[in-house]
Amino acid sequence: MPSWKPLRRAAFVGALSAALPLLGAPAYAAPGTVAPDRPTLRLGDYRAEVRTVQRRLRDLHYDPGAVDGLFTEDLRAALWAFKKINRLPVTTVVDARTWTALASPRRPPAFRPEGGGNRVEISLRRQVLTVFRGNRPAFITHVSTGSRRAYCERGGCGSAITPRGSFRVYRKIHKWHVGPLGAMYKPIYFHGGIAMHGSVRVPRRPASHGCVRVPLTQAAKLYRMVPKGARVYVR
Repeated sequence: MPSWKPLRRAAFVGALSAALPLLGAPAYAAPGTVAPDRPTLRLGDYRAEVRTVQRRLRDLHYDPGAVDGLFTEDLRAALWAFKKINRLPVTTVVDARTWTALASPRRPPAFRPEGGGNRVEISLRRQVLTVFRGNRPAFITHVSTGSRRAYCERGGCGSAITPRGSFRVYRKIHKWHVGPLGAMYKPIYFHGGIAMHGSVRVPRRPASHGCVRVPLTQAAKLYRMVPKGARVYVR
C-alpha cells in the first residue's frame, strides 16, 4: 500500500509554490521548475543537482560558468548575485531556501526603467550589476564597489568612493590594463578613472578603490555586452 508521506509532501510543495506570489515573491520565470526538497550543495561538490542549479541560474541570466555539475567559484559568484536579488543570506550554500527561490525567483529590480532600454544599473546597496537589453535583464553579476575608506597607496591618496549618478561609457580596453592602483581586466570606463573591470578579488563586501570589480570569468561577457556610449546608472 502506498505511503501517505510522499503524498503529503507533494501537496505541501504544491501549496507552497502557489502561495509564493502572494507572499511577495513574484516569479519572472516559470515557478516550480526546481523542486525545493533537493539536497544541500556546497563549494567543491560534483553531482547532478549542481548541474540543475547551473542550468537554472544561466536561464535566469546569471553566469555560473560551465554547466558541468561541478560547484566552482564561478557558480559561487552567480549564487551570491542570485541570493542578493532574492533577499537571502549571501552564503556559498544551496539550501532549502535557495531551492525555493530558484523555483520562484524575484525579478531583478530596475531603478531607472526610463533610462533607455539598453543600459547598465549598478546597485551599491546590493552590490549587484545588471545589464538590461530591451528593458529586460540580460546579465546579472555580483560586484564589489568602493569601500568608502581613505587610502594612500603607490604614492597617491584618496577616498575609495564609487560615484552615484548617470554616466556613459567613454573608453574600453580589451585586455589587462595596469592603472595607478593596480591591474584591471577589460576595463570599461564610465567616469574619470572609474571603470567596471574584471578582478581576481571580488569579495562579498565593498572593497575597491572606487571601481566596480566584476568576477574575472564574467568580465569578458560584460565587455562584449556593454558598448562604448552605453548608459550607466549607479545608485
